[in-house]
Amino acid sequence: MIDFKSITQTVAPDYPSGLSLSERFKMYHERNPLVYIGLRRLALQLKRRGRKHYGIKGLFEVLRWEHARLSADDEPLKLNNAFTASYARLLMQQEPELQGFFRLRVSASERGQS
Repeated sequence: MIDFKSITQTVAPDYPSGLSLSERFKMYHERNPLVYIGLRRLALQLKRRGRKHYGIKGLFEVLRWEHARLSADDEPLKLNNAFTASYARLLMQQEPELQGFFRLRVSASERGQS
């Protein structure tokens, strides 16, 4: 069972100007490790139930919904949709079982753009 109560709130870093998306993601991820843990648990649960692929944006919405369902306050869980692909790549990189689970486009950094 997933403990969504542990993902109580996220910390939005004060990003210095001029940072790339990957640099902003790295800062966010370092300050909010429970987001990765929650996404990992959801993805592995689906994978182990036989799903070959799933959308990372759907998992973001599950985290938001579970936070709203379990939270005593009215403050939404702050998940930046710009980070969905970064989380999908990180999950597939760090979790061998999730290799290829998310379908991704080639990123700007992979094309040599920033």
